[in-house]
Amino acid sequence: MKIRSHAQARWIKLLLLAVVVLAPAWFPQASERFALLLTVDGAIGPATSDYIRRGMEAGHEQGAALVIIKMDTPGGLDTAMRDIIQHILVSPLPVATYVSPGGARAASAGTYILYASHIAAMAPGTNLGAATPVEIGGIPDKDDLLGGKTEEGGGADKPDAMKSKLVNDAVAYIRSLAQMRGRNVEWAELAVREAASLSAGEALEQGVIDIMAAGLPDLLEQAHGRSVTVGGMPQVLDTAGLTLVTLEPDWRNRLLAVITDPNVAYILMLIGIYGLFFEFANPGFVLPGVAGAICLLLALYAFQILPVNYAGLALVALGIIFMLAEAIVPSFGALGFGGVIAFVAGSVILFDEAGPGYAVSLPLIFGLALISAGFFLFVVGAAIKARNRPIVSGEEEMLHTVGEVIDDFDGNGRIRIHGEVWKAESAVPLYSGDKVRVIAVDGLVLKVQPTGQEV
Repeated sequence: MKIRSHAQARWIKLLLLAVVVLAPAWFPQASERFALLLTVDGAIGPATSDYIRRGMEAGHEQGAALVIIKMDTPGGLDTAMRDIIQHILVSPLPVATYVSPGGARAASAGTYILYASHIAAMAPGTNLGAATPVEIGGIPDKDDLLGGKTEEGGGADKPDAMKSKLVNDAVAYIRSLAQMRGRNVEWAELAVREAASLSAGEALEQGVIDIMAAGLPDLLEQAHGRSVTVGGMPQVLDTAGLTLVTLEPDWRNRLLAVITDPNVAYILMLIGIYGLFFEFANPGFVLPGVAGAICLLLALYAFQILPVNYAGLALVALGIIFMLAEAIVPSFGALGFGGVIAFVAGSVILFDEAGPGYAVSLPLIFGLALISAGFFLFVVGAAIKARNRPIVSGEEEMLHTVGEVIDDFDGNGRIRIHGEVWKAESAVPLYSGDKVRVIAVDGLVLKVQPTGQEV
């Protein structure tokens, strides 16, 4: 007992030592001033929102002087963008969004985030804009947004109500952000209504951004001494000598980023359906059922936070049912062909196109459609054919089997079937060498009759 206590004490000391040694690697010591760097590279979605929220909370808890969001994005989901902006607006720390490196962009949702930040900065060779909201029908037509098209002999057509609501809401949102941060309001509206874009130099000249910086040290140097409003209170930034600390996404953010990719969520859904189908068709395999259930639950979680079109989801399910029905009840290809069409159509519209990077890849759709069609039309068909083959073992196989009488008997005796000797029962006398057919099985006794008595 004493030895065990010493061992426990030694492990506790090692653990405490590890915490003391490794803690500075995560964040600087309390006396050292630092800026927390968060990196956004790719489409903005739920994982991005979660990462930025956790990063800003960690920066506040550890006493960061500034949060820098280094961004290169084609846009993303409106819900995730608004969530990020809400965290920026209520943040107790100043936030600088920096479009970098050269060649990067802050398109669509990235433009809104840039406008919402306390400091908006871009590297040379970058661009921003094209902030028109996108729906299933694609980018709204410019003439529709500005009042409708004109026909000969008639007035302007009434613009689509949903498009107008979508664009007007986005315009009001970005204008409010521009007014809050004192940035170019007119260009912000053009970015939404006409999908206008600007280079870094033009954005600086037109008052869309605050700083054009060649790198993070240059950004910190130019931000020093600027006055911003944080939490409703004016604050002068002191960024001189700040140490940069990069916070990478943790395993939860990485997992969320993977499963909320529309292509991955789509594949998880199909694996889940196939796995459960295999398990129901072949009870006892366990592994297909377990893997299918896990994948299906992950897919459902992803669908919950992605803009799923439930009509598309229903079409995918209907397509799978039709292809399965073709394998079970052949219809000369009608069900199978209809199933493939429903599967492809549902896959194409499965996700509302709420932002760039959030649609299922067409090559993936057609590839999986062909695999699914082949799976159900051939693999499942072969399994059903195998099930319909004659029984070759068990009690059912003994019925109608022909055997040979071993000894003469009247009532009960012995016969040979498949090289095995069985007790037999007959309503008529039988003689050695007679051929008999099994007409019933009663436990270990076979009821037989001479083959000549068959009707």
